[in-house]
Amino acid sequence: MTAPATTDLPVLVIGAGPAGLAAAAHLEDRGLDFLVLEAGRHAGAATRDWAHVRLFSTWGEVVDPAAEKLLAPTGWVKPDAAAYPTGGDWAEYYLQPLAGVLGARVRFGARVTGVSRTGRDRIVDADRDAQPFVVHVEHADGREERVFARAVIDASGTWSTPSPAGGSGLAALGERAAADRITYRVPDLKDPAVRARYAGKRTAVVGSGASAFTALAYLADLAKADEGAGTKALWVLRRGISGSTFGGGEADQLPARGALGLAAKAAVDAGYADAVTGFRTQAFERDGDGRLVLVGEDGRRLDAVDEVIVLTGFRPDLTFLDELRLGLDERLQAPAELAPLIDPNQHSCGTVYPHGVNELSHPEKDVYLVGMKSYGRAPTFLAMTGYEQVRSIAAHLAGDREAAERVELTLPETGVCGGAGLFDQPEITEQSGGGCCAAPATLAIGEPAASGGC
Repeated sequence: MTAPATTDLPVLVIGAGPAGLAAAAHLEDRGLDFLVLEAGRHAGAATRDWAHVRLFSTWGEVVDPAAEKLLAPTGWVKPDAAAYPTGGDWAEYYLQPLAGVLGARVRFGARVTGVSRTGRDRIVDADRDAQPFVVHVEHADGREERVFARAVIDASGTWSTPSPAGGSGLAALGERAAADRITYRVPDLKDPAVRARYAGKRTAVVGSGASAFTALAYLADLAKADEGAGTKALWVLRRGISGSTFGGGEADQLPARGALGLAAKAAVDAGYADAVTGFRTQAFERDGDGRLVLVGEDGRRLDAVDEVIVLTGFRPDLTFLDELRLGLDERLQAPAELAPLIDPNQHSCGTVYPHGVNELSHPEKDVYLVGMKSYGRAPTFLAMTGYEQVRSIAAHLAGDREAAERVELTLPETGVCGGAGLFDQPEITEQSGGGCCAAPATLAIGEPAASGGC
């Protein structure tokens, strides 16, 4: 099949989440043709998976300006800018209406399985940049399709690829076989079925970031309830506990993050959770009752648990981009120019300055990873930063180099963020700055504890 001229082709956006739909809104604002392909059935499919979790950011910080411009003529009313949406709110009241405005150019049930240059695998140099991208798509009904594009913006995120429990970054021995008793997300304990799964049970929580704090607090609340008698958490940390393990507490410039740390500390202090430190999981074994026994690299064997919640971060799925020439940092799997700016050992959510097309470019011309995926394995992403990324890329694709290189987002130098996070108490919802971490607690967004987030 002969590909049309590159100039006649749309920009292909992968993913109809916050970054993908913002990219589409900016492309629309620039008068550029585009097509959004979303594997899920609805806009914000991944966001809906953590619908029960409240963001650290206000509505005023998670609505893209170009998207708001598109929505305004439809009668859409922006929610209270000072209020904190849940993941479900974000999807229902913003992402789905935005997808509706964009219309047929957003296609659902369309999973991208491969991206390459037409007639060129990653080895071939000849006339490479002049060839359009060819995108292989698998539809929900099993039908396959080939789509051509002038540029590709991958906003597919990292939600589908959580990191395993294994201390080496690989799945622990027996981890896959124990899948019936393991989850890689903070469970929604308001759901009766999920609540019953953990009530009265002994659950290991593997991880040391905000996700783990959230899970520990949820399990402690369940233990206090009448139907939760006997609920116990085993908190498994790869490093030791220090003064900063639970974050900054009341002094934390991220109030929600501080509250999460305090809640986790309270769960441990009250005896609802026991901490095991310096434990790097090597294997999962079954006892005679089918419960799981975690075995450490040092040979330690923990008492059997009924369930395991693994919250060790996320990583990008790069498999469908394998025929493209990406320039990725060897540690973070983020664009090489961006990686030094987002090293989680050096930066918190507000200390990474806004960036755009220059930092997001690859050896393969006109392919961009944006949003959470652009950060690879780094847990410090901000939604507002993602919106600035796609604004810059859209300007570049429209030939407006000056706008592409101009920074249009100001973040506080301190990285101060407000947010409701796990709790809604007035004392932690006070605004102390803008540019907040726009991600659920389940994503461990923000500055990792000094003890090291696992």
